[in-house]
Amino acid sequence: MALRDFLKKQFIDVIHWTEPEDGILAWRYPMQDMEIQNGAKLTVRESQQALFVNEGRAADAFGPGLYTLNTQTLPLLTNLLNWDKLFQSPFKSDVYFFSTRMQTNQKWGTQQPLVIRDKEFGAVRIRAFGIYSYHVSDARAFHTKISGTRELYKAGELEGQLRNTIVGRMADTFAESQIPFLDMTANQMELGQRIAEHMRPSFAEMGLTLDTFVVESLSLPEELQKLLDQRIGMNMIGDMGKYTQFQVAQSMPIAAANEGSGGAGLGAGLGLGMGMAQTMMGAMQQATQPPPPQQQGPGPGAPAPQGPPPAGAAGGTAAAGETKFCMECGNKIPRASRFCPECGKPQG
Repeated sequence: MALRDFLKKQFIDVIHWTEPEDGILAWRYPMQDMEIQNGAKLTVRESQQALFVNEGRAADAFGPGLYTLNTQTLPLLTNLLNWDKLFQSPFKSDVYFFSTRMQTNQKWGTQQPLVIRDKEFGAVRIRAFGIYSYHVSDARAFHTKISGTRELYKAGELEGQLRNTIVGRMADTFAESQIPFLDMTANQMELGQRIAEHMRPSFAEMGLTLDTFVVESLSLPEELQKLLDQRIGMNMIGDMGKYTQFQVAQSMPIAAANEGSGGAGLGAGLGLGMGMAQTMMGAMQQATQPPPPQQQGPGPGAPAPQGPPPAGAAGGTAAAGETKFCMECGNKIPRASRFCPECGKPQG
């Protein structure tokens, strides 16, 4: 090296860094044509770490504080350079600063639904979305595996890697938990904590610490969500008999209004509603009652039973057919009547 080049070389007495913007994870201190003066001051602020790297080999790491750089405060770097203990000359080494602030509001989500086996619904596809936060905790590991020798490394460049890691670990968590889908949606905070426990080792391998993990929503694809809504609606109905009575009661005013105005229309609506109610309730009762026991008839050649029919048998049949409803006003009238005694409407 020429004497003029040596004299032009600059010596660094103070090394420090202030973050110019958010999202910066690693920054390399500019060292071109500069050497660090032995005894220089290194300032590492809160939410920062500093790392000395010599010829690609990570040496000494420093947390927050003020340091005087010498062979005592740089033991690993001194050993790499084979310095003498009385070495007083300047030295050159790459210095990297790392932001250890929490990187908040990092979003994650499943681009494609995850297929899981549910205890209640069988195999289902679910979507999940949320946010998380992390920070650089091990500058040496982060430099070695992630940022390397780059001058600047931002959080946005790591986003895709972390998001895919989260989704992959989430599928494993769902498979291991065996928690039904409905229980997941009701306990999203606990689910987020369980997923975070599974992901922290993956973050630690990159020199990161996962601080928070929040599951904001769990949902089914649209077509499956419609089926779930139908099932919930059927469960809410409960007693089908009471639900049928309620529906008939709701339809009676509408039927009366459509038949016309006045008492005749109201009577027809009431008659129609009562007829519908009787028909539907009769069908419900027949469906719910057990079938009557079968009676064995008389054997071959046995004489037919003699004697008069049971009392009231013929009369009961006749009584059941004596009346009918008027086609106009809905009142009960004798079945043989050709005109309604109430409204005078001819009967077919």
